[in-house]
Amino acid sequence: AELPAETILVDALLGTGSNGAPHHAYATAIEIMNDSGLPVLALDMPSGIDADTGCAEGVAVSASVTITFVAQKRGLYTADAPDFTGEIVYDSLGAEEVPPFEDYEVTLLDAEWLLEEGLPMRPRTAHKGLFGHVMVIGGDRGMGGAVLLAAEAAARCGAGLTSAATQPEHVAAVLARRPEIMANGVTSGQALEPLLEKPTVLVIGPGLGRSAWSEQMLQQATLSGLPLVMDADALNMLAEGRVVREPRRDNWVLTPHPAEAARLLNITTADVQRDRFAAVRALQQRYGGVAILKGAGTLICGRNGDIGVCTEGNPGMASGGMGDVLAGRSEEHTSELQSPVVI
Repeated sequence: AELPAETILVDALLGTGSNGAPHHAYATAIEIMNDSGLPVLALDMPSGIDADTGCAEGVAVSASVTITFVAQKRGLYTADAPDFTGEIVYDSLGAEEVPPFEDYEVTLLDAEWLLEEGLPMRPRTAHKGLFGHVMVIGGDRGMGGAVLLAAEAAARCGAGLTSAATQPEHVAAVLARRPEIMANGVTSGQALEPLLEKPTVLVIGPGLGRSAWSEQMLQQATLSGLPLVMDADALNMLAEGRVVREPRRDNWVLTPHPAEAARLLNITTADVQRDRFAAVRALQQRYGGVAILKGAGTLICGRNGDIGVCTEGNPGMASGGMGDVLAGRSEEHTSELQSPVVI
């Protein structure tokens, strides 16, 4: 039957305990709601979305608004869920001292909290020597833009000093665009080694490539003992079990997207996305330090196993170079190995 245009549909088909793809009458009802063109209010979770993982294994309600009760469900914020939830509204129903999620080990992060709590105020007498020296290593031939983007992000994030180690032909471009970055052309690991005496934290991976030069860069970076942010091909070489002598350490941050995470865990990308919470915790347990699983609803797992869910970001970030910028920004707390700020 045709419904009036002012009709609002309420999705209360399935509860938080449901899992797997909806079947039979449930699937039909979901398809009718989605095809109606009418606004849909989902109660607790859009039917068809797993409350624990955020996955949609079959059809799922595409809600205009989701109102969730008592405790926020972690599956609302990651995997497939952001495409189905619409605006999320939380109501405690009068319950007191309810954790942010049903899982006490998962915390919801947002920009306001990160800016107020994650970034401490600087003293009026501050100088550049108080805020570390970030060196970004990468930019093999043809990929100089990646190391520049990461170094620029580190500088703009507030690093006291920022330097870059890259192929010599990229130095002029780095200086022309961002002269405050101390750009060094290095042709080998031997040339990089003396430069590692000054930085307090390294970012390695942006545009690193997979050449012999790339392997020498990674080998020297990991042998330095400095805190590391590992991204891109640095992660792929780590997954291969070569070059990196100590594949588990406490003073690094791994920043894989789902495909890189799959290589690190020797599973498929689909396996990672099927349970992103389990995947990021497995990464941290296997490799140590802090693991950041990028994607819609980025997950951050610290050494104590607790997970932060970052709800910021937008589809405009789905473009080349964005990961390099995030790698540069992730260095903010790496020297103290707190969970990095990821916005």
